[in-house]
Order: sequence, then structure tokens, then C-alpha cells
Amino acid sequence: MAYDWNFGFLAEYQDLLWRGIANTLAYTAISIMFACLLGMAIAICRMTPLRLVNYPIIGFIEIFRCTPFLVQLIWFYYAFPVLVGVSMDAPTAAIIALTLYGSVFYAEVFRAGIGSIDRGQWDAGRGLGMSDSKLLWRIILPQAARRMIPPFVNQSIMQLKNTSLVSTLAIAEIVYQGSRITAETYRPLEVYTAIAVIYFAMLFPLTLLAQFAEARLIRKGE
Repeated sequence: MAYDWNFGFLAEYQDLLWRGIANTLAYTAISIMFACLLGMAIAICRMTPLRLVNYPIIGFIEIFRCTPFLVQLIWFYYAFPVLVGVSMDAPTAAIIALTLYGSVFYAEVFRAGIGSIDRGQWDAGRGLGMSDSKLLWRIILPQAARRMIPPFVNQSIMQLKNTSLVSTLAIAEIVYQGSRITAETYRPLEVYTAIAVIYFAMLFPLTLLAQFAEARLIRKGE
């Protein structure tokens, strides 16, 4: 029996879909901003030779890398408030989970980028009397930034994908809005096909950007 596809009814729900897209992009942008700031701090701490600093950071990274994001999201919403004795709403729990999860991966991106710069740059800067902080921000990071672009974009793509899981906390991003529309229309094929197309439209340009940046770096390295 052939299925009678009909996407016309989605026009009645375009406001819900647009609000879902806006929320998805907002959660992505906010979590990327906080995750990058925390990730840079983690990367710098990770590069220190002090074991007292290094080992706890490694443990922090492995905890978030080796557990599923969905588990972390649910834990921060249901368990963390019990531990700290502070109530937490779903958006706050989602931002915290997205930030912490993303930060450990951005930290590895930053650490690899900084580590790829020849050690002679550090020695030359120190020979000129520059402090390590000035040397990092003025000399090392500008050079490392270009090499970080492809993995940075790839991680940002994953960050956007992960926002789909915050629908489990009834946050009105696009997947949650899709479930609301499906509950009213009983047409999940059209609804979730449209959502897949929307995600593709948002993510495909970013994948092209990552490929373009990587190709340019390869050409410059030849």
C-alpha cells in the first residue's frame, strides 16, 4: 500500500518550526561560546607539567568523553540539583551539560592546535623577553587558529546536533516542536522528514566550510 505523502499541512505549523529553529540555534551559539571559553582554560591547564593540575583535568576530560551526552544531560537535570541542593530549570541544565560536554572536545582542538606550533617560536619569544601569556596570545594562537578551523567547525557541527537531545527535557527546540506537531497531526513521516531536511540545510554549509578550510591548509602546507 503506497503512502500518501502530504507536506502541505506543515504550513499551518511554520511558526512552531521557526521558533524551534531559533531555539536550536540559540542553544548552539550560547553553548559554543561558553564551551570555547572553558575549553581554552582546560587546554592551557592540560599543557602544564604540574601533575597536581594536569591529572584532575585529564580525569575531567575522560569523564565527559567516555559517557554519553544524553546521560549527562539527564544527570544534570535530575541528579545535580539534589547534590547541590539548588533547583535547576531545564534550559539551565541543558546549557550546563552542552557547555561541559563541548568544552572537553574544544580543549583537545585548542591543545592540538597550540601543540602543532614549533617549539622554536616559544624559545624565540622568551628570548625577546615576552611572558608566556603574551607569547601565547600574540604569537602562538594567531598561527594555531588557522590549523584549528577544520576540527573546530566539525566540533561545532556536533554541538548543533547535540541540541536535538535537549528535547528530552521538554525544551522547545526543533525536535520537540516536531513531536508536538506529530501529536496533533499523526503524520510523523512528513514532520520528521521536514526536520531532517532543516538540519541538513543548517549543517551542510558548515561541512563545506570545514572541507574548504582544510583544503586551503593543505595547499598552504605544500
